[in-house]
Amino acid sequence: MSIDEDAYRQVMGRYPTGVTLVAGMDGEAPQAVVIGSFTSVSVDPPLVGFFTGHQARSWNRMRPSGAFCVNVFADDQADLCGRFFMKDTDPWEGVEWELTATGSPRLLACVASIDCKIHEVIEAGDHLLVLGHVEEVALGREASPMVFLGGSYGKFDQ
Repeated sequence: MSIDEDAYRQVMGRYPTGVTLVAGMDGEAPQAVVIGSFTSVSVDPPLVGFFTGHQARSWNRMRPSGAFCVNVFADDQADLCGRFFMKDTDPWEGVEWELTATGSPRLLACVASIDCKIHEVIEAGDHLLVLGHVEEVALGREASPMVFLGGSYGKFDQ
């Protein structure tokens, strides 16, 4: 049985996801990719995961560093997220960030960050499943995390 690609996207668009920025280094140059598939995988050992396309240029540039930092966007950071997603200008310009213990970029204005070393990369259809061993976690500013649902950014009200 074949699944209609448009129907699949519509159905999956009914499921909310968090919005993160996976950032790493390509030598001295910071790289980043917007990810909506980030998840906690294991507490012991501490593992997280996300999916990225095989051809994702930014991921392929940061992968040789062996590390990445997951930055959790706040609900008021849609413009910042868009800068990294669209990449029509330098998305890093004017953004405050620092290097983590693994040497990956941590955005200072995000809700949280998870610094990781690459644990394993698994082929998964037209994507890669990247598993990261968590080296450090940090809380950022107090804010609601950004949520993506049905093609729009939003927030979670408690």
